[in-house]
Amino acid sequence: MGPAERAVTPVDERLFYTESQARKPAVLNCPYCRTQDSYELSWVVRTKKERIPGGADERDRAKFAKAASYMVLVDNQAMCKNLRCRRRFDISGVKSMAYL
Repeated sequence: MGPAERAVTPVDERLFYTESQARKPAVLNCPYCRTQDSYELSWVVRTKKERIPGGADERDRAKFAKAASYMVLVDNQAMCKNLRCRRRFDISGVKSMAYL
């Protein structure tokens, strides 16, 4: 098997990012008691690395050039802070992904 016949394996796109956790406030309304309050939502922050990882070919370099830092929402439900209600409700009105 010569060098021209060797299979090229692409670099995993997860190697382009540094991943961390963050908590950001968001103002939400409980659909049951209609109480408005601020809730801390969990996000995964993926920050683009400064340099491309080793072993990348031309396709990987093109993907890395187009890559951007972004955040993904982890929480999909919140518990109402009103002591009389305390029901869980789905988070709506908040984007599940945001570019930085």
